[in-house]
Amino acid sequence: MAGGMELGTGGKGSKKKPLDTTINLVPFIDLMAVTIAFLIMTAVWTQIGRLQVAQSGGPSDPDTEQQPDKTIPVTLLLTPTEAKLAVGTVQPEVFPLTRDSKEKMDLTRLVAKLKEVKAQLPDQSIITIQSEDAVRYEDLVRIIDECIGAGLPSVSVQAALG
Repeated sequence: MAGGMELGTGGKGSKKKPLDTTINLVPFIDLMAVTIAFLIMTAVWTQIGRLQVAQSGGPSDPDTEQQPDKTIPVTLLLTPTEAKLAVGTVQPEVFPLTRDSKEKMDLTRLVAKLKEVKAQLPDQSIITIQSEDAVRYEDLVRIIDECIGAGLPSVSVQAALG
């Protein structure tokens, strides 16, 4: 049979390599196993690093309007230079927000007051933070963390009016 096509089967007299080869899949499977394990571990870290914040000021839910509110409203108004903490209808207390040499805000007085509010109102778990646009994001996140650490885990954030 002359005139046939040479498939490179490596028969007699052929100097070509055969086309049939086996691909070793073990390194690929190892890579996939490590990648899946890494993705599973990082998925847990994204759950831990999440802030639980509700946005207030939107359309209200009719179910929540019918329930009587047994807590006193606690509001924290943030500006770039000060924080005003209002508990109920009492005149807000002003806390100046100063920075140290590393540009980190000093929140010791504010945190002490938040813990005092929590001690006076043990059933209180809700705080509303009203932030102006000029407040830095990292400062807002730090204040949210401090509110949660002071025992007020239900933090809602809204834009400051005025």
